[in-house]
Amino acid sequence: MSKTFRTKSFFARLLCCALPLGLTSALVAQSAAQRAGNAPAARVLITQPVDSSRLFTLAGNTRSEANAQNDRGKLPDTFALQHMLLQLQRSPEREQAVRDFIDQQHDATSPSFHRWLTADQFGEMYGPAPQDLETVSGWLRSSGFTVNTVYPSGMSIDFSGTAGEVSAAFRTEIHRLSVDGKEHIANMSDPQIPEALAPVVVGIVSLHDFRPHSMRKPVAHYTIDYDLIVPADLATIYDFNPAFAAGYTGKGQTIAVLEDTDLYNTADWNTFRRAFGLSSYTSGTLTTINPAPPHGVSNCSDPGANEDDDEAALDTEWSSAAAPDAAIVLAACPSTATTFGVLIAQQNLINSSHPPPIISISYGFCEAITGVALNASFNSAAQQAVAEGVSLFVAAGDEGAAECDRGAVAATHGIGVTSYASTPYNVAVGGTDFADGSQGTMNTYWGPTNSSTYGSALSYIPEIPWNDSCAGSILAAYFHYSVGYGPSGFCGSSIAQQTNLFDVAAGSGGPSGCATGVPAENLVVGGSCRGYPKPAWQTGVPGIPNDGVRDLPDVSLFASNGFWGHYYVFCFSDPFNGGAPCAGAPAGWAGAGGTSFASPIMAGVQALVNQKMGGAQGNPNPVYYKLAASSVASSVFHSITTGDIVVNCSGEIDCFGSGFVGRGRATPATGFEGNGGLSTSSATYAPAFAAASGWNFATGLGSVDAYNLILNWSKGQ
Repeated sequence: MSKTFRTKSFFARLLCCALPLGLTSALVAQSAAQRAGNAPAARVLITQPVDSSRLFTLAGNTRSEANAQNDRGKLPDTFALQHMLLQLQRSPEREQAVRDFIDQQHDATSPSFHRWLTADQFGEMYGPAPQDLETVSGWLRSSGFTVNTVYPSGMSIDFSGTAGEVSAAFRTEIHRLSVDGKEHIANMSDPQIPEALAPVVVGIVSLHDFRPHSMRKPVAHYTIDYDLIVPADLATIYDFNPAFAAGYTGKGQTIAVLEDTDLYNTADWNTFRRAFGLSSYTSGTLTTINPAPPHGVSNCSDPGANEDDDEAALDTEWSSAAAPDAAIVLAACPSTATTFGVLIAQQNLINSSHPPPIISISYGFCEAITGVALNASFNSAAQQAVAEGVSLFVAAGDEGAAECDRGAVAATHGIGVTSYASTPYNVAVGGTDFADGSQGTMNTYWGPTNSSTYGSALSYIPEIPWNDSCAGSILAAYFHYSVGYGPSGFCGSSIAQQTNLFDVAAGSGGPSGCATGVPAENLVVGGSCRGYPKPAWQTGVPGIPNDGVRDLPDVSLFASNGFWGHYYVFCFSDPFNGGAPCAGAPAGWAGAGGTSFASPIMAGVQALVNQKMGGAQGNPNPVYYKLAASSVASSVFHSITTGDIVVNCSGEIDCFGSGFVGRGRATPATGFEGNGGLSTSSATYAPAFAAASGWNFATGLGSVDAYNLILNWSKGQ
């Protein structure tokens, strides 16, 4: 298996010429007066002696699986727990100041517009007080831990120890678990810390080995004819071709895709580009790095190829399909016993001296299971990234409005969104399907296959929300059923049973409901859960609800895994993980769907935008929503008005008639509430959620016309 060149100083070499050698004060060293105006002085929050007899419980940091039924005994006290992350918080006034400053960075009328910060500046201006950082670090050392790195942002500390030291310091035992036939480890109760540290410490980011999952869906094989999606089709459908012709190909731009694995074979990337006509863009490169923290003990080595190597393959290939001259960087760190490798890679990159201007992440957890500390870590890292000018794209998910029911055959836990994508500082990328299959118009939009690129799409194809569930209104209507269970309902039909349309599988969307707080019931939004407040930029477009919370997705792209005849092809030759030889016609190659594809493609679109605009753009969402509220909306976004992302459900609710999926109720701000009782008919039907003009929970603002987005970008600033 071939390997690519690795170096910890890759970004320093790659981006050395992106700024003048004598880095200007506007970009790197703001004056003392500017800093004083932007941020309040650091206030010491730890004001009492650290007394280990007076404890504070870090609530909301125990997995539901950590219970007596799954318990297989305590880990040995000597069990090594390397590179745990302690999530910190700043003072309330500094938190408000950083939010205000990020708004100013994205406001073209502000003197701070696009004045991106370095990690050191971010920590100095908006981090906790240095005295507090030293107090927390000192307590960790006194408890027997090794402090490996205090990140420049001041928001996270990397430390190592043993299970026994965790038990003694945090008053929680780490046990072995057996969950659904798989072995895990996890803390059995919420950690505790000395009360004096509580104003600064949010929690331990992870004391378990349950990992965020890839947002990739395997191909659903049906007995129909397929028009597979290859890069040439993407370029035709979403209008990349005129951008490429105008020279906007991503040249000089860098996209980092974050992984916890190597590629199975780096030659697959070159094969993909060669087979689909991308190798003519000679500036396009692929490099794999294992980014180290800026100082201290390294927490990132070569992870090797593992079961996520299919995700790494599709991320690198399809980001390159959208930006064929861009430098694609696979940033991979291995997961430790308790810390997700993708998060380690993200922390190390955004705390480096030269973070990549574009990052794509295709992994996620539902908010209600993520835990308080990990939710805070995702948000903190995304916030820091955009303050540094990074554009962060995250897959919105593949479970409709029921992210907490991934892998289930029916939704039972209510509305939930993915925590990685729900922060106010990233673009949440949802999923669509093409309408030609359900409308019988394939011949209108597809022609003969091009012999050199395998492309066959003729134009933009009208889109619907991607939905593989028997509860989807388009599927039910196509087979002449009503929506629901019972004799007349499609979910009760033999067709649904024969085609296995009971998986919770659809492009995801919904309101943020448990970004902070603790659910009262496992995986159900409630208790003290609260969603992220609605960002100032998420306004002005018809359809955006007045619900007071961050709503997902922002934009969408094709993400289907094949029911209506279309899915993505990628070169993935790992025979042990569902791969196939990359030889002959692409119909024999690996294929899949899911918002895992949509996120790196949108990252590629951003590379073309950055090339046009001459630099990093930070959070793209303020521009997206401003354009969507303007006169150019119809040329930039494809409005998707038919279909829904409702999935089949069971439990204590009329999931078809109420506009809600699952059971329980959403946060009060959402306005979605169940009636109780399992539906056996579908006389009334208000899907959660339906597509509509403007913005909607099913597809956000819709899909994009890449060329028109590039041309009109400055109108949204």
